[in-house]
Amino acid sequence: MAPTITAAITNSQDLLSLNHKIRKPLVEKLRRERINSSIEQLKSLLGPDFLKQQPDSKLEKADILEMTVCFLTQLQQQNQQHRKLINHFNKLQSSSDLNLREADFSPLSSTVQTSSTKDKSPASSALWRPW
Repeated sequence: MAPTITAAITNSQDLLSLNHKIRKPLVEKLRRERINSSIEQLKSLLGPDFLKQQPDSKLEKADILEMTVCFLTQLQQQNQQHRKLINHFNKLQSSSDLNLREADFSPLSSTVQTSSTKDKSPASSALWRPW
């Protein structure tokens, strides 16, 4: 009995090995197709401006990948500059809002408000002018 068990194990291992040998090239082919498809998509996304950089030569996969890295780097730099500009604008706006709020509560404006609310005579209801 023992020899038949080892023979069965050997046969199942051979079967697994054979299955692996058949399946491996198919899996590899699918992997290469996915890579090629993605590179073609990148090429179409790069646009004509990037593709004009090398008009006479056929673009290799490495060229497309390098151009994509360059494009994404430029995009990232523009995004960072945009963020800096927005942050600067927000700081200016919050500083401006703070200055407006301080002006509302300054002693001069409160004096004007209290003096105009205390006196209701026609002479005091005229416009206040600092000159």
